[in-house]
Amino acid sequence: MKRVLMALAFGAAAVAAQAQAWPAGKPVTLLVPFPPGGSTDMIARTLSTRLPEKLGAGTFVVQNTAGAGGTLGAAAAKRAAPDGYTIFVSSLGPFVIGPHLMKSVQYDPLKDFDYVSVAVQAPNVLAVPANSPFKSVAEVMAHLKAQPGKMTFASAGNGTSDHLTAELFWQETHTKGTHVPYKGGAPAMQDLLAGQVDATFMNINTGLPNIKAGKLRALAITSTKRSPLLPDVPTMEELGFKGVTVYSWQAVAAPKGLPADTKAKLHSAIASILNDAQVKQPLLDLGFEIVANTPEQFTEFQAREFARWKKVIETGKITAD
Repeated sequence: MKRVLMALAFGAAAVAAQAQAWPAGKPVTLLVPFPPGGSTDMIARTLSTRLPEKLGAGTFVVQNTAGAGGTLGAAAAKRAAPDGYTIFVSSLGPFVIGPHLMKSVQYDPLKDFDYVSVAVQAPNVLAVPANSPFKSVAEVMAHLKAQPGKMTFASAGNGTSDHLTAELFWQETHTKGTHVPYKGGAPAMQDLLAGQVDATFMNINTGLPNIKAGKLRALAITSTKRSPLLPDVPTMEELGFKGVTVYSWQAVAAPKGLPADTKAKLHSAIASILNDAQVKQPLLDLGFEIVANTPEQFTEFQAREFARWKKVIETGKITAD
């Protein structure tokens, strides 16, 4: 009996030691639900190169599983074992937008993930071509009211952040423009620069180079305060539109059931990396704001964002098609 008890004790100790050893034994996959090259992929790769040093162990590999607006990757993350060896790094799309646009999403974003941290966020900018007659949001509003549906707003596609921000703007101001969806941000930008469309609510990261070059005119930004990168551009709140404060964001989650100690170690490492000056300043220069909030804060934020975009999508009768 004594030997049995000793064996059980040793076994329990071994299991505990193994749990504490994360990450060890096999690579940790950072699953990104989009192709390489975008903002989410960049954040994942930034973390992957620094997590081993912060944690003192482990190998972190980025895996791009793209398709269906990121929902295919989210479903794959949901199905993975909740052992800390699959981590989901995504933008807001699969968390709070895709589930309202698509009927066949194979996961529940409110129940199937453990939320670790919102890593970064970035506001959108209402921009028009440099030779546009619109010099201010007041002039845009006057035009929208005088000629409903005449002003065109480009986006990278149905259900994207730039599309939904425009819809939110119209709903909050009781106006209406015409949405012009493109197959990606590049063709939308090309036509905006050429004056083929009137305006867009583009992410600051996307718009900044052409705004700085004088090819686009920024009329307003959707952040809570002015961006140090565009100090002369007023916020929507300053202009009286308090419901049009919008951020795109990238976050880290895991399949539901992630061990508490693993979650704590991962969160601590991510927050430390993002607040390291060598990482933080380049991200700030690109227009990102560091969030690095707690799992509890992310969980509450996720619920608010989910409800907010559900209302916008249902009110606007928006679909993924």
